Amino acid sequence: MKTKRVFRKTKRLRPSKCRLSKTALDRLVEEAIVDAYNESEQAMGFYTMIEENLKVPFETEVLGVPVQVTGVDITENNLVVAVCQRKGSRQRLPILELPLPTPRPAGSEWIDAYRYWARGG
Repeated sequence: MKTKRVFRKTKRLRPSKCRLSKTALDRLVEEAIVDAYNESEQAMGFYTMIEENLKVPFETEVLGVPVQVTGVDITENNLVVAVCQRKGSRQRLPILELPLPTPRPAGSEWIDAYRYWARGG
């Protein structure tokens, strides 16, 4: 007798792994830093690409708490951060550590490319 498996659709809120090849990531990195002369300008290039392409708002979970990512920003020391909100409170978290939901928001490949670049490719 065959048993029928039943799968429930659930919204997974753990970090999802990058699904891009090294070649694809290298192309995105090159596009983001094409006119940059130093690390600061390269970080600004990634900030620009993420800001222009990441579909916000989206929900994710940080430390077990649901939050809404409403945008991105860049700090004075050139770290790209996600602007997160919950119940009127707002906090900026490093996008390098931000868990992405499944399904991932459109434009999240730029976060993957930034992470790849920040970790030395």
